[in-house]
Amino acid sequence: MDTVQKLFRFLDESPTCYHAAANAKAALTAAGAVELRESEQWKLEKGTLYIVERGDSALVAFRVPEGPLHGFLMAASHSDSPTFKVRETAEAASAGNTLRLSVEPYGGGVWRGWLDRPLSVAGRVMIRQGDRLVSRLVNIDRDLLVIPGVAIHMDRSVNKGAELNPAVDLLPLLGCGKEPGTFRKLIAEAAGVREEHLLSTELFLYPRTKAVQTGLNGEFIVSPRLDDLQCVFGCLEGFLAAKPGGSLPVLAVFNNEEVGSNTRQGADSTFLTDVLERIAHGCGLDSEAWKAAVANSFMVSADNAHAIHPAHPEYADKGEFPVLGGGIVIKYNANQRYTTDAVSGAVFQAICQEAGVPVQRYSNRADLPGGSTLGNISTAHLSVPTVDIGLPQLAMHSVCETAGAADTDHLVKAMTAYFSRDFHRDRDGGIVF
Repeated sequence: MDTVQKLFRFLDESPTCYHAAANAKAALTAAGAVELRESEQWKLEKGTLYIVERGDSALVAFRVPEGPLHGFLMAASHSDSPTFKVRETAEAASAGNTLRLSVEPYGGGVWRGWLDRPLSVAGRVMIRQGDRLVSRLVNIDRDLLVIPGVAIHMDRSVNKGAELNPAVDLLPLLGCGKEPGTFRKLIAEAAGVREEHLLSTELFLYPRTKAVQTGLNGEFIVSPRLDDLQCVFGCLEGFLAAKPGGSLPVLAVFNNEEVGSNTRQGADSTFLTDVLERIAHGCGLDSEAWKAAVANSFMVSADNAHAIHPAHPEYADKGEFPVLGGGIVIKYNANQRYTTDAVSGAVFQAICQEAGVPVQRYSNRADLPGGSTLGNISTAHLSVPTVDIGLPQLAMHSVCETAGAADTDHLVKAMTAYFSRDFHRDRDGGIVF
């Protein structure tokens, strides 16, 4: 199976952040990863691959080197995408003897694209299992819902950018009739439990659209959730393919980037530093050696980048804009919302050059500032040189997004080379990798 088809499988089987984390965990487990639990003491062995999960939606994987630990090579991406979260009390009786679901927007999405297309629901639920409470993934794997738009005959402004009210216009239609409890019964059935054992839910809408290749020569890919599952997949594949190097490789997948990252499983949590400190302790590092290891570390913050738009090139910076299929994007701006500086940009560019991977530069247009990234959020907790990268993409945060078919393979090759490195600073301040 080639890289694009493997990516498509990952995208199609990851309708929510919980499924994305579970699928990444399954790939790591298949490669021999041993799961560690945060609530237990760790005993680490050299040469062993480990995985730690938090909140069913974030994970950190690492491989202990055979030799002494003197630094970490990290990559971070995120498992969540803009969508709609289903409220716990979901059913909403509506006009015309219909039943809709009460939902609210999650993240900053382009919501009009969600109208008039088949949707469904997936996520996780908490169930009672004897005297235990356990989490279980659910996915209603069929065309279940639709958010109906208003006909142009009734709203002549529909093609003029009319605003949508999330509490009115964006509730998905579930069915006819007003029988209470129908939706909850459906979720309990999907979880394989009796309804009285279903305690709470964390469910999201997802489009039923599958990932496809388009273009005259298949040069584009179109799919939901390319931001940021394309980077999750590319970093994961590179991590698994890398040869052991001198530094300790770390793959981090965070959740809740689309809503600020300030959760216990987000980049603004202590998750990464908690894991790294326990690794250092397990490898016998004292406080001084731990600080030296952090100083000899590096991070790649991988989150997709805006490609120049064929209809609106005016939104791009005139000198630094990426194109679809043109390679990995290194992202820059003056206000440090992207963490890339001369050092980190040069390091990653050199790695890409040695891997035979094309590199592009991206800067926001000066009057269109970008948002914060995993990189600058994480470095507030762990100060290491960090580069912000991504893959060029159109229609970011839309229900379906467009990217270059060749770029995923570019990321896999670059991350394979990156994770195989030994990164450290020499006595004269130079960088050796």
